[in-house]
Amino acid sequence: MRSWSAPDIVPLPGTGGPLRVHDTATGRIRTTTPGPTAGMYACGITPYDAAHLGHAFTYLTFDLANRVWRDAGHDVDYVQNTTDIDDPLLERAEATGVDWRDLAHREIDVFREDMAALRIIPPTSYVGVVESVDLISDLAARIRDTGAAYEIDGDLYFSAAEAADLGSISHLDRDQMLELFGERGGDPGRADKKDPLDWLLWRAERPGEPAWDSPLGRGRPGWHIECSAIALDRLGPAFDLNGGGSDLIFPHHEMGAAETRCATGGPNAHNHLHVGMVGLNGEKMSKSLGNLVFVSKLREQGVDPAVIRLAMLDHHYRAPWEWTDAELPGANARADRWRAALALGAAPDAAPVLAAVRAALAEDLDSPAALAAVDAWADTALTEGGVDTGAPALVRATVDTLLGVAL
Repeated sequence: MRSWSAPDIVPLPGTGGPLRVHDTATGRIRTTTPGPTAGMYACGITPYDAAHLGHAFTYLTFDLANRVWRDAGHDVDYVQNTTDIDDPLLERAEATGVDWRDLAHREIDVFREDMAALRIIPPTSYVGVVESVDLISDLAARIRDTGAAYEIDGDLYFSAAEAADLGSISHLDRDQMLELFGERGGDPGRADKKDPLDWLLWRAERPGEPAWDSPLGRGRPGWHIECSAIALDRLGPAFDLNGGGSDLIFPHHEMGAAETRCATGGPNAHNHLHVGMVGLNGEKMSKSLGNLVFVSKLREQGVDPAVIRLAMLDHHYRAPWEWTDAELPGANARADRWRAALALGAAPDAAPVLAAVRAALAEDLDSPAALAAVDAWADTALTEGGVDTGAPALVRATVDTLLGVAL
C-alpha cells in the first residue's frame, strides 16, 4: 500500500541527544537505545470514517519521535498498518450501502491527504491488512502449532492461560481486563471458550462476509494479530518503540505482545508508548460516540495545517486533553508572533533555542516546553531586537525540522 508524500527535512547543525520516552510497561521514562536504524510501529486507523484530531495527535506524537531520532543521527524504519478489513468497516459499509473496499479506499485517501498536510513523516512501510492476510494467517498457524491456540467451529482462539505475562503492559487485574475486553471488541461471553479472556486469531468465513483461503481454512484475521504479524514481518522481534492511543493498551497491545512472545520467545518491542485521549464536550473523541473534529473538515474550512499542528503541539502527548474553541485562535496567535519574529533582519542568538527544543523533545517528547522556548525567543526578538542576522533562519529550520511546522 502506498504511503504519502514526505516533507522536506532541513538539516540542523550538530546532533540531538538520545530519545527518552515513558514506557507503559515499566511505568518509567527510559532512554531508547536503537542501533543505526530505529524501529518503530504505530497502530493505524480503521478506515470507516475520516481521521479525527485524536488520530492526528497520535501520529503527531510518533512523528516527533521520528524527528528526534533522525536529528540524533539514526535512520528510522517506521511501520504503520491500516485495518482495511474489520467489523466496524463492514458495519459502516452495510449501513451506508457502500462496498467495504470502496469505503476503505476513500477514507485512506483522505487520511493520506491529512497526514501530508500536517507534515507527518510517512511510514517506511504503510501496510494494509488485506494485503497481509497470508502472513497473518501464517503467524496464527504458527501459534496454533505451539499448542497455545484452539478452535471453536473453525474460529481460532489464543488461550489466555498460555499467556504467562498477560497484564505486563497494562497492569490490570482480571476483572478490569474482562470489562475492557467486552467494551473494546472482545467476546468474553462466548459460551464455548475455555476462558472469557481468550481472543480471536482467525475468524472462519461467515455468509456474506469477505474471506480468504489460508492454512486455517477460509476466513479473515482477528484484530490483535494483524499488528503482531505486520510488525514481526517488517521489523522483526524486539524493535525499539511500539504504540498508539492509550485505548489500545488493553486489549490490543497486551494481546499482541503475548502473540509475539508465543511465536518468538521474546518481546515485540523494548518500549511501549501510548498517547492520551483527545476529548470534546467532556468525552473521549471517538467514532463510536460521533463527537469528532476532523482534520479534513478543518482544512476545508481554510485552517492552516501548521496552525492545527501547533494547536496539538501545545499538549503533552501523555496527558488527556479536550479540544475547545480556544485552540485555533491561540495557535494562530502563536504562529503570527513567530512569523513576525522570523521576518526580522536580525534577532537574538538562536543557538540556545535549538538546544532547548532538542532537550525538550528528547526528554519524553515535551512539545509544550519546546514551544515555550521558541515563544521566549520570539518575544525577546519582537520587544528587544537582536544583532544576529542568521538567527531567524536557524529558528525557522529548528521549528521546521524538529517540530514539523513550516512557517
